[in-house]
Amino acid sequence: MGELLKGKSAVVTGAGRGIGKEIALALAAEGASVVVNDLGAALNGTGDSTAPADETVAEIEKTGGKAIPSYDSVAEYESAGKIIKTCMDSFGRIDILVNFAGNYLVKMSYEMTPKEWDSIIKVHLYGTFYCSRHALPHMIEQKWGRIVSATSDAYRGLPGSVCYSAAKGGIVSLMRSMALEVAQFGINCNCIAPGAGTRLTMGPEAQAKYKMAFEAGAISREVYESLQDIPSAKFIAPMVAYLASENGAPINGCVLGCSGGKISLHSLVEEFRAVFKDCRKEGSWTMEELKRIIPQTIEASSPSLKSPAPVGG
Repeated sequence: MGELLKGKSAVVTGAGRGIGKEIALALAAEGASVVVNDLGAALNGTGDSTAPADETVAEIEKTGGKAIPSYDSVAEYESAGKIIKTCMDSFGRIDILVNFAGNYLVKMSYEMTPKEWDSIIKVHLYGTFYCSRHALPHMIEQKWGRIVSATSDAYRGLPGSVCYSAAKGGIVSLMRSMALEVAQFGINCNCIAPGAGTRLTMGPEAQAKYKMAFEAGAISREVYESLQDIPSAKFIAPMVAYLASENGAPINGCVLGCSGGKISLHSLVEEFRAVFKDCRKEGSWTMEELKRIIPQTIEASSPSLKSPAPVGG
């Protein structure tokens, strides 16, 4: 058993299965006491079961680690507060929060209902904010903390996944803003964009998503075929444990891709081409000016519409 996180206490949401489970196991293996949170719901967010969280706890305890289960939902503010309170009541502090609870839905934007939209946004975006909101005051008081949240390559755009993509994009902006706010208190906030073989990425709904993206021309045949054999979730966990430790201190406000043997750093969205006129002297752009200037400048530099490989947590 390692000692990288000895004396630390962690909450991992979505830790009953998939990537979340592997992260909980990795944190415990490095000495952290872990609250294993999982509602035990189906992939679409319906139902509940105590079994997934209980099984992860049993696996941690079997190897000499310390863990307790939590079955509360991240999607409601008071319920998310109970998850953090469980950690405080059980271990006396919260040092690490890993937001990996998630659900999924394949639906085109022009077919989606408001209820379906809400079901995804509430778990991913609201859930990440709610858990972070409850954890941050404790981390600020102790002047130390680590928050690692799951985004996805889908945040860069993916057909058939507008609610999921929007939630994951929102998490990136949330993470970056929180990092800027709380860095002064010794708290780091980062995102992992994982690529791993889980029920989300290898199940029937995921395969339908990949086929839809391929047929829409959003991904190449090579990428589509690669998605039939995605590396195990076990490859994600070590980097999360690293970020959660003292070693991760220099990395803050970042999105890190992690899949199999590859770890990557995503660029921030920044301006990279601009045109100018003196609006105070010359007024607003005219249509003639735009027709003359935009095709040779902004239009010529516009990125391809093709989306990245749609894998993630």
